[in-house]
Amino acid sequence: MTTTIRRLLVAVLLIPLLGLGLAPTALAAGPQAPGTGAAPVADDPSADLKDRLAAIPGMTVTEEQPTTTGHRFFLLTYTQPVDHNRPWLGTFQQRLSLLHRGYDRPTVFFTNGYTLRTAPTRTEPARLVDGNQVSIEYRYFTPSRPAPADWSKAGIKQAATDAHQLITALKRIYQQEWLSTGGSKGGMSSTFHRRFFPDDVAGTIAYVAPNDVDDREDSAYSRFFRNVGTPECRAALTGTQRELLARRDRLEARYAADNAAAGSTFTTIGSADRAYELAVLDSVWAFWQYSLEADCVNVPGAAGTDDALYAWLDAQVGITGNSDEALAGYTAYYYQAGTELGSPAFDVSHLKGLLHYDYKELYAPRTYVPRSIPMRFDPSAMRDIDRWVRHSAERIIFVYGQNDPWGAEPFRLGRGSEDSYVYTVPGGNHGANIARLPAAESAAATAKVLEWAGLGSDAAKALNGGYQVPPIGPLDEAGLKQDRVRL
Repeated sequence: MTTTIRRLLVAVLLIPLLGLGLAPTALAAGPQAPGTGAAPVADDPSADLKDRLAAIPGMTVTEEQPTTTGHRFFLLTYTQPVDHNRPWLGTFQQRLSLLHRGYDRPTVFFTNGYTLRTAPTRTEPARLVDGNQVSIEYRYFTPSRPAPADWSKAGIKQAATDAHQLITALKRIYQQEWLSTGGSKGGMSSTFHRRFFPDDVAGTIAYVAPNDVDDREDSAYSRFFRNVGTPECRAALTGTQRELLARRDRLEARYAADNAAAGSTFTTIGSADRAYELAVLDSVWAFWQYSLEADCVNVPGAAGTDDALYAWLDAQVGITGNSDEALAGYTAYYYQAGTELGSPAFDVSHLKGLLHYDYKELYAPRTYVPRSIPMRFDPSAMRDIDRWVRHSAERIIFVYGQNDPWGAEPFRLGRGSEDSYVYTVPGGNHGANIARLPAAESAAATAKVLEWAGLGSDAAKALNGGYQVPPIGPLDEAGLKQDRVRL
């Protein structure tokens, strides 16, 4: 059923209510102040924004930070059920932030997929539409985690319903068009939300979103590594990986000593030896995820010194990156990867004779999640999402980087997809965005973002070259410098 048909049905159902003088906004507004006849504070545009936010049931304003960019920035929490299907089982406080531009502007809902960043930043869509931005912390990333944590409630549909509940609550204040966006796991999350609540927003821009439909079939990743970049760069990376393992007696001892000095432990992974091997396995993936082909000149290769090899490994994955202390912030991701999202695997035959452990057993989500948390994989979860994208998705833009390994298994459109597009940045990595596309594609994608945001005249200008794309500002620079995430 298309969005147009759905909206027509809603309109038909509302006709009797309108005949009684009950507009939808009145039904959703909640009680008025006793004896005053005045609109509730949350619905009163003359009230201060902070008061309006605090008046939304379940919403708490925890902080307002000053900005110098013509915005207001709030940190908030919102009460969510642990289980949306059984809300009586308890609640938790989910963190979010609001970057306010104006009531007359569109609003961008940012699902970052991980922990909330508590300083103001702006996503590319929010800059393009000069809009408000609501950012949500993904459930089960601390501190947005119920206590005790029932990990079976950390999945796709529960999180999608979190987004739906929050958007519904904030539409009392922000009544212009809404868009959603996210990058990487956040791009996946924005797509998941649309699958279950397709009419919450007018369009979605999902950046570098992996789509591991069949977790048992990962040949696409091996093909990627056989072909990415130049033969010379691939040879240098292979030589580097092999030497990191061949010189293990010296380099791993250094790795263990540096972790011990930092107070790092390896209870979850099991030992410094296992952690070191995982770091080496991850290093080439991390290189292509965050680097460009021009950075191949910095790969030490087989002839690199011990210091050069060790420094390169640290630059790619971080020497303490597999410690208990570092992994604790990503338990919710690895849990999801091992229960619904799937995880990549690739050919490691070039490391034959140098590995201490069975690759498939070691390089798996279970390795990164404490054994006290049970995990069981549901192969139907991503198949359902993929099927919806191919057959029912409307108004979604997917942006990928040509040299990003996470794009080896992308979302693909089908005959049922409407007004949706897939773009690829030539030579791009995990930071691919609309601005980095070829000029014509960038203009077309920008026009769609503006159109979906209700800015039709700007959309037309974007197509004919008459639209001035807003320049990068302090909020955008902060967003571009955001911390690396593991997906």
